[in-house]
Amino acid sequence: MKILFLTPQAPYPPHKGTALRNWGLIAGLALRHQVSLLSFQTSGQELQPAPPLIAACARVETVPQPARTLRDRLRDMLTTRQPDMALRLASKQYSQRLADWLVREPFDVVHVEGIELAPYLNIVEAARPRPFVVFDDHNCEYLLQQRTCLTDLRAPTRWFGAAYSFVQWRRLRRYEAQVCRRADRVLAVSAADAAALRKLVPGLDVTIVPNGIDTQTYTPAPSYPHAPTLVFTGTMDFRPNVDAVLWFARKVLPRVRAEVPEARFVVVGQRPHRRLDGLRGDPAVTLTGWVEDVRPYIAGAAVYVAPLRMGGGTRLKLLEAMAMGRPVVATRLGAEGYPVTDGRELLLADTPADFAAAVVALLRAPEQEGRRAELGQIARSFVEQRYDWRVIVPRVEAIYPSD
Repeated sequence: MKILFLTPQAPYPPHKGTALRNWGLIAGLALRHQVSLLSFQTSGQELQPAPPLIAACARVETVPQPARTLRDRLRDMLTTRQPDMALRLASKQYSQRLADWLVREPFDVVHVEGIELAPYLNIVEAARPRPFVVFDDHNCEYLLQQRTCLTDLRAPTRWFGAAYSFVQWRRLRRYEAQVCRRADRVLAVSAADAAALRKLVPGLDVTIVPNGIDTQTYTPAPSYPHAPTLVFTGTMDFRPNVDAVLWFARKVLPRVRAEVPEARFVVVGQRPHRRLDGLRGDPAVTLTGWVEDVRPYIAGAAVYVAPLRMGGGTRLKLLEAMAMGRPVVATRLGAEGYPVTDGRELLLADTPADFAAAVVALLRAPEQEGRRAELGQIARSFVEQRYDWRVIVPRVEAIYPSD
C-alpha cells in the first residue's frame, strides 16, 4: 500500500512527542508498505532529511516552516474566526508541493498528522483518485485549550493567557468537528480523547491508537542512582509543561526538600520559556535547555515527575520514563489515557502535599530502594506489553481499506 504522511515537522530525530509518534508510525508501517513523507522543516532542523528517514521512506521532502509572529496571531484572532492552529502552517510552497505530488503519484492513504495540517485537506480531497484520509488528532485540541483556560483563570497574572485559550477553545470546537467529519477515519490517542471528540460529533467512528515507544531504544539503566534527583522532560515553551514545572518548583519542591534537603530538580527540554527564568537562581533547580539525548537524564532520575495540570492526549514522556524502569509520580491528568493503577505502575497525586509525600516516600533510602525497583520493573513490563510500536502499528493497518 502507498501511504503519504503529512507532518508539522520532520519526525527524525524524534526529540518531542509529535515527532516520536510520527516516527514510530512511519518506521513501523514502512516495514510492510511504501511510505512517503512531506513535512515542514522547523528552525534548527537539518536541511537534508536524516538518513533514517531516507532509508525508511520511498520519498521525503521538507518545506521551511512559515514564520508567524505574535502580532500575526493577534491580528488573525481579531480579524478571522479561524483557530490559531488552522493558520499556524499556512504555506503556498507546501500547498504547491502537495498538489504536485498528488498529481504525479496516486496514494492509497494520506495521514494528516495533527490539526495544523488540516487546511491541506482541500488539496487531498481534490486528488483523483481520492485517497483514504486518516486524521490523527494527536491531542483533542479543544479540550486542551479548555483545560488551559480554566487552569489559567485561577491566577490573575495568567488571565491574558486564559482569555486567549477561551477564544481558541470556542473556535476549535467548531473547527475540530469539521475536520473529523471530513476524514475517512479519525485516530485518538486515548479513550478520554475519543470520548471528547464524540461529544463534538455524535456517532463519530474514532479508533484509539495510543502513543507508543520503541522499547529496544528505551531500556532500563544498568544501575540505580543514589542521588535524590527528580527529573522532568519536555519541550519547555509548551504551556502545559511550563505550568507543570512552575507548580512543582514553587509548591512541591520546597516540601520535598524540607524532608530530603539534598533533593534537586532537573528540567530537561529545549527552548525554556521566559516564565521559567525566575528558577535559574535556585540552586536546587537545573534547566538544561536542549540536549542531544534525554535518556541519560531519565536514567539519572531517582524519581521521574509528571506534575501536569493542563493539557490532553497522553504523554510520551511517561512511556519513556516507565520503559527505562524509573519510578514515576504523576498527577492524574498527567497519567490520563493510560490504564494505570495508583501504587502499581506509578504513584498518583494531585495536591502539593500529596505529590511531595509520594516523592519523599520514594526517596527515603535505603529502605525504599526495593520499592523504587519494583515500581520500575512493573512499569517496564506494562509498556512492553501495551505500548511498543510492534503492538500498536498493526492497529493502524487494520483501519486501512482492504481493496
